[in-house]
Amino acid sequence: MSQAKKGDSVKIHYTGTLEDGTVFDSSAGREPLDFTLGGGQVIVGFDEAVTGMAIGDKKTVTIPSHKAYGEKKLELVIEVPLSQVPPDLNPEVDQKLQMGGPNGELVVVTVVAVTDDVVILDANPPLAGKDLTFELELVAIS
Repeated sequence: MSQAKKGDSVKIHYTGTLEDGTVFDSSAGREPLDFTLGGGQVIVGFDEAVTGMAIGDKKTVTIPSHKAYGEKKLELVIEVPLSQVPPDLNPEVDQKLQMGGPNGELVVVTVVAVTDDVVILDANPPLAGKDLTFELELVAIS
């Protein structure tokens, strides 16, 4: 039976959980995830975990944050004076907003705090700084 290797197109069912057991994503009830190994379409640790699996293989792996979404970067947490927030916007904690990035791109940020004077926004990926556990099942290689 062949094993998945770099350049192969693979289909995999997965369930991703955090350290406390909270499920953050799953292919359950959906089509399996379809991607090319080594193609940069998934996080590095996920790519590495699938490499070497054969069709029908199942395993559970924990991917450290540095091979997932990276460590949380403090420079991506910013304070914005309320005077600079559009008047029709009423920011609330955990709300997702879009703002212009340094190169004109749209960046998704999360409101982490609101005071009388400032809104604190976090532009880190939501899973940054977290180790992720995945239950994997390889269903196809092509």
